[in-house]
Amino acid sequence: MKITSAEFVMSNSEVSKCPNEPLPEYAFIGRSNVGKSSLINMLVNQKSLAKTSGRPGKTQLINHFKINKNWFLVDLPGYGYARVSKRDKKVFQKYITEYFEKREQLVCAFVLVDIRHEPQPIDLEFMEWLGTHAIPFAIIFTKADKLKPRAIKKNVDIYLQQMLDTVWEETPPYFITSSSQRIGREELLNYIDQINTTFFEAKT
Repeated sequence: MKITSAEFVMSNSEVSKCPNEPLPEYAFIGRSNVGKSSLINMLVNQKSLAKTSGRPGKTQLINHFKINKNWFLVDLPGYGYARVSKRDKKVFQKYITEYFEKREQLVCAFVLVDIRHEPQPIDLEFMEWLGTHAIPFAIIFTKADKLKPRAIKKNVDIYLQQMLDTVWEETPPYFITSSSQRIGREELLNYIDQINTTFFEAKT
């Protein structure tokens, strides 16, 4: 897929106020320091479409970006480690939950995981929640430039095996990425393109 346009549409905290166009949506979510904004900017080939910050937890709203005028990329608040009050965290965690439960346009969630670290309970619990709610998702391993190829394979294998050892009968699709070196960009965009093709064919 070639990205020809990427534009910010809106930020809000109410699912009912999200765009009502019948276009497929892809939600990007992960822990607050996983490199989500950098990945989004790399995917759409822009430097500052999504706001990056050295302070984890900056994204606190549902952010919609229209890509190629025919699908939406949704930047969701990170979970965990955000430097906000417990009260504020409960508020935006509530609308994250509502987004996944109520948003009919959502076709796939991308859960971002830092490839350098062992499986974190907060990530595994969130993916289990997606599974129990029958929400399609894929894993995006970020920051692959920080490890050697052998370490990357080892860490991914450990992650997937831990999923199989718990509640999963099979592992979800996954992608290995690096925003700084643009690793995984084509694979991820091709995956989105395949889902979009199926989505629009079903509408005709």
